[in-house]
Amino acid sequence: MTVNPPYRADIVGSFLRPESVKNARVDLADGRIDAAALAAVEDAAIADLVRRQADNGLRLATDGEFRRSWWHFDFFGMLDGVDIVELDHGIQFQGVQTKPRGVELTGRIAFSDTHPMLQHYRDLQALLAETTHAQPKFSIPAPTVLDFRLEPDHLGPYDDRDAYLDDLVQAYRDAVQAFYDAGCRYLQFDDTAWAYLCSDDELAKAAGRGIQVDGLAERYAALLNRVLAGRPDDLVVTTHVCRGNFRSTWISSGGYEPVAEQLLGAVDYDGYFLEYDSERAGGFEPLRFLPEGDQTVVLGLVTTKTGELEDVDAVKARIDEASRFVRLDQLALSPQCGFASTEEGNELSEEQQWAKIREVVAIADDVWR
Repeated sequence: MTVNPPYRADIVGSFLRPESVKNARVDLADGRIDAAALAAVEDAAIADLVRRQADNGLRLATDGEFRRSWWHFDFFGMLDGVDIVELDHGIQFQGVQTKPRGVELTGRIAFSDTHPMLQHYRDLQALLAETTHAQPKFSIPAPTVLDFRLEPDHLGPYDDRDAYLDDLVQAYRDAVQAFYDAGCRYLQFDDTAWAYLCSDDELAKAAGRGIQVDGLAERYAALLNRVLAGRPDDLVVTTHVCRGNFRSTWISSGGYEPVAEQLLGAVDYDGYFLEYDSERAGGFEPLRFLPEGDQTVVLGLVTTKTGELEDVDAVKARIDEASRFVRLDQLALSPQCGFASTEEGNELSEEQQWAKIREVVAIADDVWR
């Protein structure tokens, strides 16, 4: 079993919000409690969550993203020069649409050392130091997501999409350093853009938003490598390539072949969390682009979209199949995504959620022990 992350049994990050947190958010919106009271409820829920992560066999812990409504918009809206605005449409999933929110640039993009999520990380780290001593992991949306989701009339002070790239890169370099200075050694960039590049439908929508889709994989690889260049040697930065995760639905279909050479072969991540829980992800052949070395592909073979447990032997067989294209010691296992990329959460129970975690831990212990 590995000493450093990604671990053989790992997680993407988010967990189902407990009713206490959901109710407190409603009470805040209705004026019955203030922000401090909500924070106290979140503190208690996160303390319980980190204990349960340890009790169920994980060597790392997240705060479950309990302080967020969205996996991405909360972080973006806390950047300088970025606002979250209401649109005339949400993000379209299979049969359901999210709330109509979007990103708008209102000034020059920058990351401030007062960004609230820095304190969210510090709170998690302090809690773990007092309790389980697990490795704290923190996830933020990748810069590619901001670019991919921007509407053509929301560029603010920038003349075109190329004009804000330098500011976006610097904002993320500042964010990486700020989290490192706060003590973070395991940081993850959650990224839907790479999965959308595997989907003709999503590429067509991107073109409609004014994105030049030809050569976009190369452009995104260069953007990410500029962000990652010069990061501290003891900071592990991974990415989760998400195909959409809202109330147990999804967006993108298509294997990783169109982007694998750039994503796995060119981007300087330490690990890649790839969703492989359904036929929509294609086969393992694209893993051949991962160079031999220290980088890890974390196979998302255990779905978070339903509560039914996977067949253990079937999961082991798929790990064995993946090892034909990349060495077993460069593989790991996790749930396919978080359990609640938005506060609504997926359609399974907390008991089913923890059963999934225990299954991941047990399989990883058996395969890599």
